[in-house]
Amino acid sequence: MTDIDSADGAGGDDSFDPIAFLETAVQNPSHEDVGPMREFLCETLEARGLEPCVDDAGNVLASRGLPTSDAETHVVLNTHIDTVSPHVSYERDGAGDDAAAVDDADGGVIHGRGSCDAKGPLAALLSAFFAVEPTDNRVTLAITPDEEVLSTGAYALVSDDDSPTRDADAVIVGEPTDLDVCTAAKGRFQGTIHLSGANAHAAEPETGTNAVAALESVLEAIRTFGERADAPPTHPQLGAATLTPTVVEGGEATNQVPADCALTVDRRSVPPETADEFHEALTAHLRAALPEDVGLEFRFTDRPTPFLEAWDTDPDVPVARTLAAASGGEIRPFTAATEASYFAADAPTVVFGPGVLADDEGAVAHAPREYVRVDAVHDAARALEATLAELVG
Repeated sequence: MTDIDSADGAGGDDSFDPIAFLETAVQNPSHEDVGPMREFLCETLEARGLEPCVDDAGNVLASRGLPTSDAETHVVLNTHIDTVSPHVSYERDGAGDDAAAVDDADGGVIHGRGSCDAKGPLAALLSAFFAVEPTDNRVTLAITPDEEVLSTGAYALVSDDDSPTRDADAVIVGEPTDLDVCTAAKGRFQGTIHLSGANAHAAEPETGTNAVAALESVLEAIRTFGERADAPPTHPQLGAATLTPTVVEGGEATNQVPADCALTVDRRSVPPETADEFHEALTAHLRAALPEDVGLEFRFTDRPTPFLEAWDTDPDVPVARTLAAASGGEIRPFTAATEASYFAADAPTVVFGPGVLADDEGAVAHAPREYVRVDAVHDAARALEATLAELVG
């Protein structure tokens, strides 16, 4: 991985406007190609005297302060520049029917894809990154390219021994949390249960083995999976893990006993359950529930990176306490999967930012009415700046 150039003289200039940055960022579609948005981010960093590095995985990296080997404390700021499809056009101050329910009285509202997930948090992180003056410490900005899909950028950061984020003492991940500080999140595993039997004429079903009929036992086993003796305990922040059947396929002809059936399941895990532990436990639980003549195989959905596993950080660590005090927000779990899952294995990690995943009217992030409040972006930037000043300034 290429080293990151550090510009100690950058920062401290009040000219960076996070709202102006955000307005331009939202107008850069990044649901299919993050290239233009990444270029804009690099130009923004270069304009402040920094020399960002774009690594082989597409991450944008920049650091300030002492070299890693000399720094007493190293804080990493992370979020992502990709968004989900389709692109939603930028608007300011609630023009349009989709934004009718949003009150614009407190500083205005920015609408459009990425406004809260996660270009609003990025704008706040940048503002704090530029403002802090590390002395005996180091702060690294690590912006990933594909959090919404496979997280190849974040995985490269945590799996490379030479990564500038591996030795972090704290990580702040930018996501829409309504200025709360989130110290835990459930993981998400996805896989498919494959059942196999034997075809037969539907007029004589006893001569075959009906894989679709075996779903009855599988669904009952799914309902009781959390009640088994070795089930993970209810987590103090996240509650209980969940297992949900989502997609089913089976059968080829209406007059034939089906020999194959497949059921996709969604697992929302809690610490300390890992993907491998879940796979082993579910397979054993299902096998015990099925007749011997029904074949069973459970396979995770193929992906080039590990699933985002459940994670938690002690709510009493300095980064959580300091950021909560600065923002006035609560300390609570995050309700969606994020790349914090990767970083939390190596350092105390929190999720924080302006915006909300949903409001009283329904979905906000990933929705046509996506928005972020201008005053929330400013408040997040101030809280992050105060936190960095305390930790590394």
